[in-house]
Amino acid sequence: MKLLIIEDDIAFSHTLARRMSKMGFECVCVNLESEIIDKCKVFLPQYVLLDMKLEHSSGLHYIEGIREALPTCKLVLLTGFASIATAVEAIKLGADDYLTKPADTKLIAKKLLGEEIEVENSFESTMSPERLEWEHIQQTLQANGGNVSETARQLNMHRRTLQRKLQKRPVSK
Repeated sequence: MKLLIIEDDIAFSHTLARRMSKMGFECVCVNLESEIIDKCKVFLPQYVLLDMKLEHSSGLHYIEGIREALPTCKLVLLTGFASIATAVEAIKLGADDYLTKPADTKLIAKKLLGEEIEVENSFESTMSPERLEWEHIQQTLQANGGNVSETARQLNMHRRTLQRKLQKRPVSK
């Protein structure tokens, strides 16, 4: 079971690859957008996990190219910011499924393998409001290159309040 993980966050992609390898997948990571289509043609995976927000563009831009190179692969789009519009767009472009981060490896594997997901279990992976806030703060901070002042302005939050929130450990789900 060959899995191609397309993710610009190198640490996250390697962690995910290790975890998916333990579940029986042979994993290869692509961290540069310029290598996506070439890796698809060389590695020939049966499964592709594509991040929505890549360094320079959206993962949506690569779905059609991946489909051309790998017409029978199972393609799942992974995103930190879910919306109905992007889910519909991803499916229209050729993605087989859509998952929101953070998703545990069991859920990812089930989506890739096309297994049914129990409704009760899917609600267990829903984030708490505190975790959702922490994830949003981290995404905004990353988008601003670590600039705390700009992040505080965008979040409509006092800089000191943001600094206190950043010092706290992330809440588990």
